[in-house]
Amino acid sequence: MFRIRQFFLLCSGAHLPMLKRAPSEYNKYAGIGATIFFTGLMAALAGGYALWTVFRQPWAAILFALVWGLMIFNLDRYIVSGMKKRERFLDELWMALPRIILAVLIAIVISKPLELQVFNKEIQAELVIMEQQKFKAQEDKVKERYVAQGNELKSRIQLLQDEISRQAVHRDTLMIIAQQEADGTGGSRVKNLGPIYKAKKADADSAAAVLADISARNGALITQYRAELAKVDTATAQSIRQLNRDSLDGLASRLDALGTLTQKSQPIYWANWFIMLLFIAIETAPVFVKLISPRGPYDDLLEQHEYAYIMHKKERKAMLRLETDERIAVRTAESEQRLKSTAFS
Repeated sequence: MFRIRQFFLLCSGAHLPMLKRAPSEYNKYAGIGATIFFTGLMAALAGGYALWTVFRQPWAAILFALVWGLMIFNLDRYIVSGMKKRERFLDELWMALPRIILAVLIAIVISKPLELQVFNKEIQAELVIMEQQKFKAQEDKVKERYVAQGNELKSRIQLLQDEISRQAVHRDTLMIIAQQEADGTGGSRVKNLGPIYKAKKADADSAAAVLADISARNGALITQYRAELAKVDTATAQSIRQLNRDSLDGLASRLDALGTLTQKSQPIYWANWFIMLLFIAIETAPVFVKLISPRGPYDDLLEQHEYAYIMHKKERKAMLRLETDERIAVRTAESEQRLKSTAFS
């Protein structure tokens, strides 16, 4: 237990030889050191998990987790150890404000990977939907490249078929007119197979011949265009099969999925905020502990030590200034003496 406390005291950034002269401050600084240590530990876990989601390499994730955790630990230790107790609370708060802002930014960064792990099941379900939307968007873009060519071929085929249909309707109309002339239900209203019928029958036969010619010519073109349309459909299907179908499981995709979930679900939205606020509270706890804690013996000893150093520094500067002034005065007197000696000689 003693070694654990010593370790936490070391994590707090306090000057241990001076802290030994104020043993009543042990618990406070051990608590601050424990908070700094566990903040660094959570930062290491968050950083390692974040890198794992990107590269899926255990050794890289572990190495990055160690580096990131030590960096956050050292930064927190520096932030807390650099705070000094002042006579006025507002002075302390003003000095601590940049450190609080930095602590909030660090908390937001280290909370995101752990939020992804907390909502992992919901994120996986959302990623499936995002993948389907992505694949559909890719397929639509591929189809857009071929849709103009396909529509052009379909338009040509339709025009050819319409021409055949119009000619077939014209032939059928002439056939009906000839038949009505033959049975007396139309035309001259005389039932016979005379010259009028023969003329109308000739017109119907001519229209049938034209229909046969158009059907043969347009049918060949329709067959050609349909073959080209089949090639377009084959090229479209092949391009769709060649699309990248990798699953969305990267860090950016998971963050995007989490953002979508927070927009869709109010409980997830508030839970996401509470987790972030929890990490902000943990990260800023050492700073606020230093702010709200009363001035203790350690702070007085530290101030005396710093004051003694400042006074010694000022004294040293004053002595150096006096020594310099004396040397200048001596050299000036020597120079004047040499000048006088030269003048008399």
